[in-house]
Amino acid sequence: MSSTGPGAEVVLRLDRISKSFGALKANDAVSLTLRRGEVVALLGENGAGKTTLMNILFGHYLADDGGVEVFGQPLPPGKPKAALAAGVGMVHQHFTLAGNLTVLENIRLGTDALWSRGHGGARAKVERLSRDFGLAVHPDAKVGRLSVGERQRVEILKALYRDARILILDEPTAVLTPQESEALFATLRKATALGLSVIFISHKLHEVMAIADRCVVLRHGRVVGEVDTHATDKGQLAALMVGGELSLPRAEARVAGEVLMQLDRASTPDRGTVPGLRSVSLALRAGQITGLAGVSGNGQAALAEIIAGLALPASGSISLRGVPVARWTPGEALAQGVARIPEDRHHQGSIADFDLTENAVLESYRSRFSRRGWMNWRAAREFAQGIIRAYDVRCPGPETRIRLLSGGNMQKLILGRAMASDPVVILANQPVRGLDVGAIAYVQSQLIAARDRGAAVILVSEDLDEIIGLSDVIHVMSQGRLSPAFVRGTMTAAELGLWMAGQKFEGADAA
Repeated sequence: MSSTGPGAEVVLRLDRISKSFGALKANDAVSLTLRRGEVVALLGENGAGKTTLMNILFGHYLADDGGVEVFGQPLPPGKPKAALAAGVGMVHQHFTLAGNLTVLENIRLGTDALWSRGHGGARAKVERLSRDFGLAVHPDAKVGRLSVGERQRVEILKALYRDARILILDEPTAVLTPQESEALFATLRKATALGLSVIFISHKLHEVMAIADRCVVLRHGRVVGEVDTHATDKGQLAALMVGGELSLPRAEARVAGEVLMQLDRASTPDRGTVPGLRSVSLALRAGQITGLAGVSGNGQAALAEIIAGLALPASGSISLRGVPVARWTPGEALAQGVARIPEDRHHQGSIADFDLTENAVLESYRSRFSRRGWMNWRAAREFAQGIIRAYDVRCPGPETRIRLLSGGNMQKLILGRAMASDPVVILANQPVRGLDVGAIAYVQSQLIAARDRGAAVILVSEDLDEIIGLSDVIHVMSQGRLSPAFVRGTMTAAELGLWMAGQKFEGADAA
């Protein structure tokens, strides 16, 4: 990291930003400065105000009060193009790239006309930026064929191509292997040494400690702490975020029970560039958390669909308690005690314009709340209120539209819905993605409690810390192949990262 100090040039100043949505005070007189060559981590629970603050900076929202200065000049409010023109770029957690275009075409998209004659100059600029910032990627490669880490490099190059001098990274390591994360940090250190300034938004506090110069912590829309990274630690940052001491749960070792669900040499077809399953065998046991690690897009989605009853393998078999399954649908899976926490809570786990009651009964309204075609809405509301109370879903009430909830509160409702039927098999697919430390601790503690009650839990996650901390056994998926089972404590994050990158599958029995 570059050496920065109080005397360094201030490149970004947010001055007493306030923003309300009805009775909710999303930002309350928030001030923040960013200096040249500095990495500032912006931390806070879901709903703390980070997203609102960044939306005001980019002109997507108008602040009720306060202002933004970039390089000493006022930034016109409510004009997204003004932020880009002033040199502010952002790399979102979910990449916005066209897989059928080349790297160079993606970088120029929205900036240059793709049919313009400036192709040679654009290529030279991309090659120079790639060399200067250590972002190795071929300009003519099709983005759809790149690894996740390479796609992120394209997103960063895209911002630098537009002459960004301030870069905002939103959960940048959420889908990276440990090795790719280290490569990203090497890039950031090189970039800040060349004068780039970075706002780093992350829930991974060990990464914040590794890369940030300074941390600004929001809670309930207000700045509650601003500390130099060298003068703090992960525990103090977590306490600032949640307003008290917090430690993430760790699953204690225990003896597993019978096999509740088993896949035997299951295979599925590829979907475009996304691989299907390649002869995958997997046993889910009672009282055991099975961790499934891997970079997104390596077959985890196909495996999750089979477990949830959304698909059948093209070859191979699935059995429950030793009995082969012939008819396998989502309804049958629910009837057999299989619950799911889907990967995408916004599009797979909820309906945005439905209220909490409607979303709470989505998967069970026919079996529990409907009789002869008539809904018992009173019972449905009581059910939703029970989940809201038991899982501390912070909302005005069960009639609230779910899209108005923070990610953590939305996930707690989905978790409560899944646990309400006392399931025997639980598919937890990226259950804490994008959640703050408080919500992470809560969701993980509930998964451990379900395991301790005898459920078989399969935890699909791209976060190796989560996999290592919670799993009794760990498998890794790469290109549709499944690694052998690794017992808790026998593999380091670096060793698992090599399996995630596919380097350990050569010669290994992946079945």
